[in-house]
Amino acid sequence: MKEILSAIDAWLADGKRVAIARVIGIEESGPREPGAAMAVNEDGEVAGSVSGGCVEGAVVTEALEVLASGVARRCTFGYSDDQAFAVGLTCGGTVHLLVEPLDW
Repeated sequence: MKEILSAIDAWLADGKRVAIARVIGIEESGPREPGAAMAVNEDGEVAGSVSGGCVEGAVVTEALEVLASGVARRCTFGYSDDQAFAVGLTCGGTVHLLVEPLDW
């Protein structure tokens, strides 16, 4: 989380809305441990990582939808999930994320 704070500060200073995605759990093998975080601003700019790259694109989409709705959501990507496989989560595990609008 610390590595994304400077990006968040800059985006907020520019008046941009921000969503945070955090790994809240993994099953079997996962690309990042719980607590890993990624910030996405309303323009789709990204700081941090929740999967080392394999589902980041799908998480950006989720984050932009959360910013549009203002409602947090839990997202799950796993090897058996067609969408996750399509975006590259081939580690064999499942990752659970919480994506929420940042409201400081």
